[in-house]
Amino acid sequence: MNFRRFFLISVPYVWLLILFLIPFGIVLKISLSDTALAIPPYTPTLDLAGGWTSIKEFFSQLDFENFAFLTTDDLYWKSYLSSLKIAFLATFLCLLVGFPIAYGMANAPDEWRPTLMMLVILPFWTSFLIRVYAWMGILSQEGLLNQFLIWLGVIGEPLTILNTNVAVYIGIVYTYCPFMILPIYSTLEKLDGSLLEAGEDLGCSRTTAFWLITVPLSKSGIIAGCFLVFIPALGEFVIPTLLGGSGTLMIGKVLFEEFFSNRDWPVASAVAIVLLLILIIPIVLYQRNEQKMMEAEQ
Repeated sequence: MNFRRFFLISVPYVWLLILFLIPFGIVLKISLSDTALAIPPYTPTLDLAGGWTSIKEFFSQLDFENFAFLTTDDLYWKSYLSSLKIAFLATFLCLLVGFPIAYGMANAPDEWRPTLMMLVILPFWTSFLIRVYAWMGILSQEGLLNQFLIWLGVIGEPLTILNTNVAVYIGIVYTYCPFMILPIYSTLEKLDGSLLEAGEDLGCSRTTAFWLITVPLSKSGIIAGCFLVFIPALGEFVIPTLLGGSGTLMIGKVLFEEFFSNRDWPVASAVAIVLLLILIIPIVLYQRNEQKMMEAEQ
């Protein structure tokens, strides 16, 4: 019995060790290294055949110069600030779009809810990359959106939407909105309708009851949805690369260019470490929120 318990507990820890701690250690080691015209493109490299002397020499050559370099170049801190701004605003837009959808699903007839749930999840059945490419065709000057607006007579000439920050926001909201809808719907579905009836009996209008009862009781779902959107949006790379232009500055693009265009692995690793440290805060807050939700359900 003790062995079974130990095995069940050890599985997630082994998973974290293999897929998080070891890769994190490798990236941290590279971030403390120096760029070199070699394979791999950094130095020093660890040679275990040299014994303890080689190991001591290896650690003595590691330094924090790459992290200091990030503070001297405006590109990096501007990228972090721009990514935070885009992620915050995209999360807010997802909340504005996702909450009414989740509210409508929760108040729909029971026989319609599985269908509505399937419609929300349906985009995940298609490749993420294909869906982003589809938005390139929709938002381009010759795309469906401009043609439709011209046909309606709303505009006289095509709008420039693709390769702008507006296209990035559209892509992020479209991609991550289901992550906002599902936790909010899960919370609203469990809401006791008698509470709203009691509020209306006590003199509250439907609007007042919504803000005083529905929204506070759905707070846990809202918080979970915001974290589920904000965390991946902060490090997003594909959407700003394909939909955003040269003026779209996000840390994911900078990270890709440092790794593959400049081949500066140590600086790129330092950028990734700082990004991870920034993400630790919302991740910890999200885990605490999930723990509180589980305790409340018990």
